[in-house]
Amino acid sequence: MAMLALLASTILTLAPTDARLAGSSRENKAGWVYVRLIGDPEHLGFQQGYWLEPEIEQMVQVSKAYEAHHAGDGKPSQYDAHREEAMRLMWSKTPKEYQQELKGIADGVAARGSSLKLPDIVYNAYGTDYQYYSDWHKAQEDKAKGAPGHCSAFVATGSATKDGKIVMAHTCWADYAQGEHNNIILDLTPAHGNHILMDSFPGHIDSGDDFAINSSGIMLTETTIDSFVGFDPKGVPEPVRMRESVQYGNSLSDVEKWFVDGNNGAYANMWLIGDTKTNEIGSLELGLKNVTFHRSTDGSITSCNCPIDPMLTTQECTKDCKLTSNMSSDRQARWAELMKRDEGKIDAELGKAYMGDHHDAVLNKHSVGLSTLCGHGEGESRPDHSGDDKPYFPMGSVQGKVVTTDLCKKMSFWARMGHPCGEAFIAADFLSAHPEYSWQKPILGDMPTEPWVLFAARK
Repeated sequence: MAMLALLASTILTLAPTDARLAGSSRENKAGWVYVRLIGDPEHLGFQQGYWLEPEIEQMVQVSKAYEAHHAGDGKPSQYDAHREEAMRLMWSKTPKEYQQELKGIADGVAARGSSLKLPDIVYNAYGTDYQYYSDWHKAQEDKAKGAPGHCSAFVATGSATKDGKIVMAHTCWADYAQGEHNNIILDLTPAHGNHILMDSFPGHIDSGDDFAINSSGIMLTETTIDSFVGFDPKGVPEPVRMRESVQYGNSLSDVEKWFVDGNNGAYANMWLIGDTKTNEIGSLELGLKNVTFHRSTDGSITSCNCPIDPMLTTQECTKDCKLTSNMSSDRQARWAELMKRDEGKIDAELGKAYMGDHHDAVLNKHSVGLSTLCGHGEGESRPDHSGDDKPYFPMGSVQGKVVTTDLCKKMSFWARMGHPCGEAFIAADFLSAHPEYSWQKPILGDMPTEPWVLFAARK
């Protein structure tokens, strides 16, 4: 990690002369890396690849470590095979605009001396879609458990909020080795469409964990649907549809259209959407076979992975998380308590507090695990939350974001890197206590305590 910081610092001190970098910049702030990108697709990509080359390299190393671990002792990694398969599967489904941007990322990292090739860039950007594709294949053999449920989020408006306007917040849940890199703030001004401000992973054309606002007054976020299995190999990759929805979406109906058209089922989510122009909010539960969209100008919508539509649960999930006490249903119970307790009071500060909340509503006590809105897998004894099926897996909340109508209109939002509660995660201490995860030692870094900071897009 120290070497990565040194490399990033070195990039900041250089004086690049390539015309493709005109108008772009990079800044490190409170654990985040803010990157300003502007121009046509090739330039957007080149700028990101250039400024984030060290971070993109590290994300690829994380992927390789996971591939080696999943292959098992003595077996060859499938990274190269999966990378090529993802390229064949998804490249032709990617519109030219985003093909050009991904090629630009490859050119940008090459300009920094990287040996990464376009298939590495595409696999890095589309890795989640590929995992759904893999699970879909396993499902044909009755071996898939379905994708895990990640993240906590809400959106509220009207009588639910302090000023009657929209408030939205989201905390990303991820494996720490991956999620610690979900620290990119992309400020994109594309040649066509809306100005965008969103959090992201290095080398992505979309958000990845999905929190974004645009210059048309749209805000959106999501949480994944627990235990979902479904994929259409003929469909459009989810990162493309997410990016289109925020780049070209100017209303709730626009956002719905971009997500539904070409839906391939990958990264099945409950999307929470707000339109500051109409004060309307919506929840788009996007399965593959089952899609529902509910809209309202009053009240709140909460989400933490439990699907609402019974048909979606029955037809597309391997289990119903609402039937037992688990990390999804327990958090939903907490959301119900908070929305009732704070009706008419919700604002940005309460949004920040919710993201760091550690009350277990089922046990009625403070908890450090995965039944609270701020998740800590390192404190969770139940083995129902990790790909390894072991307790104390290092995953959970890796950052939080909050936006309001007024902030969105200024193209800005609050963000906190690391656990939104502020508790630090120290990799060496964790690995000492849990040597069963020593395979992560080369890729697992610290998540220190960072403050909430306000990011604003630049004109």
